[in-house]
Amino acid sequence: MRIERLMTDEAVLAEMGGRLARRRIELGLSQATLARQAGVAKRTVERIEAGATTQTVTLVRILRELQLLERMETLAPDTGPRPMDLLKLKGKERKRAPRKSGKPSAKPWQWSDEA
Repeated sequence: MRIERLMTDEAVLAEMGGRLARRRIELGLSQATLARQAGVAKRTVERIEAGATTQTVTLVRILRELQLLERMETLAPDTGPRPMDLLKLKGKERKRAPRKSGKPSAKPWQWSDEA
């Protein structure tokens, strides 16, 4: 199954859990072995493979043992600053997102008795 934007969070977690379980089996690891190597409880591996939520650090540990950690790079690649941004910022790094410009799309708020 392809993971898509319109899927529910639960469906995405279930698909990811299934993929991690298939990778574990492909490597010939039992849940207990993977848990021991990753430094987590066997129950944690069972829950992740079943599509339950987990802490990010736990996911990183499991991905490392399943030799999938390097693929996290595609999830959030390091883009770096654009050349024009460097010129505008004079070498400084942007710390915030820009404000939206333009006119507000809705009428300004007012009390109901003022209408």
